[in-house]
Amino acid sequence: MYGELHSPQYPQPYPGGLTETWDLQVPEGFQIQLTFTHLDIEPSANCYYDAVSVLHDQKILGRFCGQENSAEGHHPGNQPILYPGNRLTLVFQSDETNPELHQPIGFSAHYQAKDIDECSAPAPEDGTGPLCSQLCHNTLGSYLCSCHHGYNLRPDQRTCVLSCGGGIFDEPEGAFTSPGYPEPSPLGMSCQYVISVELGFTVTLNFTSNFHIESIDTQQGPSCLYHWLQVTIPGREPQKLCGGQSPGLMATNSNNVKLDYQTDWAGMSRGWSLQYSTQRVQCPPPSAVVHGRVTPIFKEYFYRDYIQVRCDQGYKLMMDGNEIHSYSSMCKNNGQWHLSLPECQILDCGRPEPLLNGGVTFISGADDQYLSVIQYYCNEPHYTLLGAATVSYTCAADRKWRHGQGSPIIPTCIPVCGRPTESLSKRHGRILGGDEAPEGSIPWQVLLSVDGNRGGGMVVGDRWVMTAAHNLFKPNGALLPNVVKVFMGGNNAEEISKHPPAAVSSLHLHPDYNNPNKDNYNHDIALIKLQQTITFQDSIMPICLTVENATYESTQIGFASGFGITEDKISNKLRYVGLPVVEQETCQESIKKAKTTTHFSENMFCAGFPEGKKDSCQGDSGGPFSLRKGDRFWAAGIISWGIGCGEAGKYGVYTRVGNYLDWIQKTMREN
Repeated sequence: MYGELHSPQYPQPYPGGLTETWDLQVPEGFQIQLTFTHLDIEPSANCYYDAVSVLHDQKILGRFCGQENSAEGHHPGNQPILYPGNRLTLVFQSDETNPELHQPIGFSAHYQAKDIDECSAPAPEDGTGPLCSQLCHNTLGSYLCSCHHGYNLRPDQRTCVLSCGGGIFDEPEGAFTSPGYPEPSPLGMSCQYVISVELGFTVTLNFTSNFHIESIDTQQGPSCLYHWLQVTIPGREPQKLCGGQSPGLMATNSNNVKLDYQTDWAGMSRGWSLQYSTQRVQCPPPSAVVHGRVTPIFKEYFYRDYIQVRCDQGYKLMMDGNEIHSYSSMCKNNGQWHLSLPECQILDCGRPEPLLNGGVTFISGADDQYLSVIQYYCNEPHYTLLGAATVSYTCAADRKWRHGQGSPIIPTCIPVCGRPTESLSKRHGRILGGDEAPEGSIPWQVLLSVDGNRGGGMVVGDRWVMTAAHNLFKPNGALLPNVVKVFMGGNNAEEISKHPPAAVSSLHLHPDYNNPNKDNYNHDIALIKLQQTITFQDSIMPICLTVENATYESTQIGFASGFGITEDKISNKLRYVGLPVVEQETCQESIKKAKTTTHFSENMFCAGFPEGKKDSCQGDSGGPFSLRKGDRFWAAGIISWGIGCGEAGKYGVYTRVGNYLDWIQKTMREN
C-alpha cells in the first residue's frame, strides 16, 4: 500500500553508467500516488543524460532531472503526483560521466495507494443503469450501494425499496434523506441513523438548504416538541433540530454520530437531506530539527501521514541517547505523532590512529568531531614523512580521518638515513691507533660477535644489518642465527656488550659467495634480518644505501670505522679513519706485486694511502666504508680483506656495494 525507494548509494553521489528499474504495483481499485521527497540529478535538456523516468505500460508519463528551483532540467517538485492505474515502472539511468563541481546524489521517493472512486464513473453505455439506484459509496478498492432513509437495499445490492429501518453508515462519505424526501415525511415515524467511521477520521454533516421539520415558535426560538431530528455526539449533550432554517455545515469532531428522526401522528414536516464527509484527524506540524531536515513538508499533517528526518552531512540521528539508522513517524488516530522527533548530533571519527615513530596534533575542532583537522608528524631528525614535514587529515562524513578527499590510510614515517646528529672531525686518524669517533657520529655502526669472533656491520633498515659474507660463512654447513650477536647504539664495545644483543631472525649471504680457502672474496656481502624493529635515535640510525648522483671517484675521501685491531690489540672504542678511494688499476697492480693468490674483481675497490699506516684491520670486517654526498653518508663499501694492515704500497679492499643494490632490495623485500 505504500513504501519508499531511492537511487543507488543515496544520499551519497550515484555512480555513472547505471540503469536500475523498480516495478510498483498496488491492489486493484487503487491508483499510485508518487511524491519525490528529494531529487538531485544532473540536469540536461529533456533530461537526456541522467534521469528518472515514470512509465505505465511502457508509455513514459514523466522524465525528471535537475535540482529544486534550478533553471535546467525538469524537476517534479515536492507535491504528490497521482498516476493512473495500479502499476508503474520507474527507471533510473546515468551516463558515464558526472559533473566535477557538483556531485548529484540522486533521488528519494515515497509512493502510496490512492483509492479509485468507482462511484464517479459515468453510467455504462449498455443501458444497465448506474451502479447504484440511489446512493453509491466509494470504499477502499471497491464501492457499496445504499438507500436513502426509509428505503432498504434489495438483494441485488443495487436498487432500493421504501422503508424506515434506520441504518449504520461506515463509509468515509455518504448521503441520506428523511423517508420519502422530497415528499413530506410520514407521520408516527421513529428512525435512527448511525454514522460510525474508523478511528482517525472525524465526521462533518452538511444539510442542504431544503430543510423543514415542524416546530413551535417561542420567544426563545423554535421549540422541537412533536417533530425533531436529534444529533447525538459522544461526550456532548444531544442537540434537537427543527424549524425551517437549515443547520448547514456541522463539524462533529467525532468518528461516531447518531441521528434520531421523530414525527408524531399530527402535523407536517417536509423533511431534510444531508451529505456527510470525513476528514483525517490532524496532527501538529513537526518542529524544526537542528542540523537536520523534516520531509515531506506540508502545510498540514493528517492521520496516517508519515514524516522522515534526515541529518545534514556530518551529523547522525540520535534518539534516547542511541544512534538510529533512520527515522519515520506516523500521525496517529488521536492526533499525535507516534514517535517524538530525534536529534541530529555531530559525527565522531574516534581517536586518530597513532603513527609509529611519530605523533598527531589537533589543528582545529575538538573531540574528534566532523570537520576537525589533525596533523601527523614524524619524530625528527630520525624520521621524516615522504615529501612533507606534516600531513593534515580531516574527520569526514564517513567517520574516517581522510587526507583531503583521499585515502584514510595514515602516512608512514620514513627513517632518515646517513645524517648523524654529530659530525666527524676533519682530522682523519687511523683505526690503527687512530681517532675515536664522537658519540652519535657513526650511528649505523654495528659490532658483531660470531662464535666469539669480532666483526663489524652497518644498519641499513629498521630490521636489517649489512655486513661481509665472510663473517657469516661456514664451509661445512649453514651458520645458525643464534650464534650471531648484534650490538649497536654506542661507541664503547665493552658497554654495549653488557646489554642483550638484538635477536637475529635470519641470515642472507649472497648466493654467489663461496670462499672455503679464503682466497676469493668476490660477492663478499650479506644481510642480517633482526627479529624486532629498531626505533632510531641519536645513537642508532641507518646509513643510506645510495644517494642521488652518488659515484666512486678516485682520491675521494671515505670513512672506514670499526672496533677492530689497533696497535696490535682489540679496541673497545669505535674508531674511524679517512681514506681516499684508489683507482682500480693502481689497486690491481699493488695486489700483483704482493704475489698473493687472493682474487680481485670489479665487485671490489681499494682505499688507502701509498705510504700505508692508515687502514682497517682484523675485527673491522663487515664494517662500513662511507662516502659523503652533500649532508648524507652512503654505504659505498664493506670492509672485506687486505694484505696486512696499513703496510706501504698495499691497500684495504672493500666490497663495492653499488653493484648489489638490486640484490639488497630484492632480499629485504622478499624476506
